Amino acid sequence: MSNDAAEPLGPMLDLGIHVDVVVGTTSITVRDCLKLKRQSVVRLKRSSGSDLDLTVGGIVVASGEVVVVDESTAVRISDIAQPAGAEPEV
Repeated sequence: MSNDAAEPLGPMLDLGIHVDVVVGTTSITVRDCLKLKRQSVVRLKRSSGSDLDLTVGGIVVASGEVVVVDESTAVRISDIAQPAGAEPEV
């Protein structure tokens, strides 16, 4: 981000935000939810090996893959989402 683009946001740039890393989603019935126990398997609507979504406030902002950095789990960003209404990159 250039300095010109960041100036209007100046005071907000150091605010902390909550980022969620979404492995996948699914829908199940309450009945099936109540049957869950240790070792249960819940099938997701995403194929294995797919990139994970990074969301802020429920909005996908990027996607990436799981990596290990110094014995910690991390996400390597592979794609940045286009803002709503933005022209697609050529």
